[in-house]
Amino acid sequence: MADVLDVAQEIIELRGEMTAMKLQKLVYYAQAWHLVWAEHPLFSNRIEAWRDGPVCPDLWRMHANSFLVSDIQGGNSNRLTSREKRTISKVVKFYGKKTAQWLSDLTHMEDPWVKARRDSAPGERSNAVISHASMHRYYSSL
Repeated sequence: MADVLDVAQEIIELRGEMTAMKLQKLVYYAQAWHLVWAEHPLFSNRIEAWRDGPVCPDLWRMHANSFLVSDIQGGNSNRLTSREKRTISKVVKFYGKKTAQWLSDLTHMEDPWVKARRDSAPGERSNAVISHASMHRYYSSL
């Protein structure tokens, strides 16, 4: 199974430099849609419901001090299968031209993030996990 860093590297290779927030949202949507289309996770790293939307802490630690991200240290897109690359490509084609804020706002309206944060006040920090089951259930219904 791929690592989130491999997925993020593939996204950077497809779209080029982008904000860290946008990269986090594209990684999230790649995981969500791979769960729907392939019926298994794209990567095993957890995604949490932070106040600005879904965030993968393992990826965040890699870019924590950067606004823009142009390379993923430790990420290797060659570790991805052709099916995984197809999922990422489709996600990037659909969501890639959207702004980071637009993507964040979208995630704030969707059940996986909303339900994971149900015990958190608006704007409060949270590390509640967005489950694969929640993502699969919601995105397969669209």
